[in-house]
Amino acid sequence: MSLIGRGSSRAEDRFEAWLKRMHRERVLSGESEPVGACPNEAFLRGLARRSKSISLNDPRIDHAANCQNCMNRILAMRQSVRSERKRLALGLSAACLVAIIGAIAWLQYENHHRQAVATAAPISKTVDLWNTGTYRGERPGQLQSVVLPAAQVRLTIVLPQFSSPGQYLVAVTRDQSGNGVIAEGLTTADDIKGQEKVSVAIDLRSAKAGAYFLSTTHEQDQAAYYYPLQIE
Repeated sequence: MSLIGRGSSRAEDRFEAWLKRMHRERVLSGESEPVGACPNEAFLRGLARRSKSISLNDPRIDHAANCQNCMNRILAMRQSVRSERKRLALGLSAACLVAIIGAIAWLQYENHHRQAVATAAPISKTVDLWNTGTYRGERPGQLQSVVLPAAQVRLTIVLPQFSSPGQYLVAVTRDQSGNGVIAEGLTTADDIKGQEKVSVAIDLRSAKAGAYFLSTTHEQDQAAYYYPLQIE
């Protein structure tokens, strides 16, 4: 039953389309006789755009449907409307395509940038504190100033004379009380030619340029040794 109904509907659609075409050809050839004066441009534009605000009982519709001049104007307007919609659709598609390409390019750039940063080799820096003075906590002293870059750093520290072997916590802080830890790492001291040295990786990429403190804390100490640090 559904197949018969579908075939019947298609036949009716073809017949309706044929009737519309024959009527349009008759009107465009001037064989019809419209009644009344031609409606204005706004009304014809509404018909061309299939405006729902126009009542089917409006006598101007009957005139436009049988007037050669009105029919030509309506068909021209419909063609213009179709062209306008096509241009808008193409413009929207192009804008969407540009936005998608831009988003993909930005994501690729961000991903490449993150990968480049993640795989960037740490900068090797050595700080020699062998002959430096130190102080614990907030006790003042004459200290050596240390300069490090705002980057991933493989830091080697030559510890002051008489430093003990064992594990050390190396940290970068905002003040000499240990507040505001920027980066830190745990490492073990090695005795190299009579000097205790530690090597640790610290990430200073998030640090802004300015004054900080570099501290070393032995595993058996109660307080850290602090050294003024300048990050550039």
